[in-house]
Amino acid sequence: MKKFVHDFIVAFNNRLNSRHFILELQSPLPLPEIFPGQFVQVLVHNSPATFLRRPFSIHFVDYAKNTLSLLVQVRGEGTRHMGMLKPGETLNLVYPLGNFFSIPSSGKVLLVGGGAGVAPLMFMGDYLNRKNIRPDFLIGFRSADEVSQIDEYSKYGRVFLSTDDGSMGEKGFLTQHSVFSQSSFPYDHMYCCGPDAMMHAVAKLAAAKGSACEVSLENFMACGYGVCLCCITQTDKGNERVCVEGPVFDAARLRW
Repeated sequence: MKKFVHDFIVAFNNRLNSRHFILELQSPLPLPEIFPGQFVQVLVHNSPATFLRRPFSIHFVDYAKNTLSLLVQVRGEGTRHMGMLKPGETLNLVYPLGNFFSIPSSGKVLLVGGGAGVAPLMFMGDYLNRKNIRPDFLIGFRSADEVSQIDEYSKYGRVFLSTDDGSMGEKGFLTQHSVFSQSSFPYDHMYCCGPDAMMHAVAKLAAAKGSACEVSLENFMACGYGVCLCCITQTDKGNERVCVEGPVFDAARLRW
């Protein structure tokens, strides 16, 4: 798949809460075909401590507006600078990178995300709806203060919610949600993104339930196109590059 390097124009910077924001970015040229699970590498301007590009999952694509959106969690100087971008300013992207989620032809789908790991699920939900598949979402946050966009996710499917402290939705870790305790587990396919420990736990639950499971890994990346080898993960075929062979993997192939 062809890659592009473009300066996108910031159309909107939507602060969701103290730790998360969404950048809606408009492309200078018609967007190429992009698939859910792919990512971009962002060049952070005016951040002396941010030497390398930073990878971000594509949160949403709107071809009518010629925009793509990134859901960003403030973690350091680079993301803090991104959070200060104003409409009309530019952000340089290399895109679209990596592989993508497989799209089932039938069956019931559960999309699982924790924290900033929910980033690719909105786009996946929209894509599935366009394929006449309406998924369910299981989304976990630390507390109600971080919960956002539930109404947006609800446009594409039913939403189950958990918070670690019980301040909204069910109390406990996402993997403790009652959706997993159903006597007859209804989901044929599960797609997951979030912290490694959470994805590992979800993958175990999927295997126990007999569901196919794909996970989107969030390994640190420097180049984003397979040269630097710093994002390696162990699979049943040996070491593979998350930025090229991934970021999406069949969970059964990973050697956690």
